[in-house]
Parts: sequence; structure tokens; C-alpha cells
Amino acid sequence: MKSHEILTLIEEITRLDGSKYIEISNMVQNGRAELAAERSYIKQVRILQLNIPHSVHVANYEQFINETFEMPTEQMDHFEEWTRTPKMQKEVDMILKENHIG
Repeated sequence: MKSHEILTLIEEITRLDGSKYIEISNMVQNGRAELAAERSYIKQVRILQLNIPHSVHVANYEQFINETFEMPTEQMDHFEEWTRTPKMQKEVDMILKENHIG
């Protein structure tokens, strides 16, 4: 595994072009997104929900993220958007549905 992050929140990220997307994340990654916004790699990030239940869908997405991506350090020089497979998009859709978002 590249990382071992526990995903605990839902956030909305606004790209530089003004488009938005929702990500399942944690406080460390949210802090990195805030830093990315300060450095103008993204426009903004805002937390939509904290302490989401750790459902089977969260666990599946968490495993995918940990196996596929590395958490950025404070020395990052860009913001990497976590791209999803169609299967992982369905997991995220279920997480949003479980948490009454979307």
C-alpha cells in the first residue's frame, strides 16, 4: 500500500476553472487542500460533512485510495485530483447517498 489513510469526511473542491467536485477525505488531506488553495493550485475547499460512518463503501474507496495514491506533503507543487474508476465512482455515489449529500 502506498498510504494508510482513514477517510472520515466529505469535502467539496473548487477547481481553478470554477467547476466543483466532491471528495471523500480526511483532516490531513483537507489541510493539504487548504494549502493548495492558498498556493492557488485550486480555488477553494470546504467540508460538507465530518465524521462520516465507516461503511463498507467507505472502506472500499479507502482501500482504493491507499493503494493508488500517495498523500501529498507540505512541499507539494500542485494539487492532484484523485481520479476514480467507474467502480469507485459508484462507491463514492453510495457514500454520498448514505450521508444525504448530492
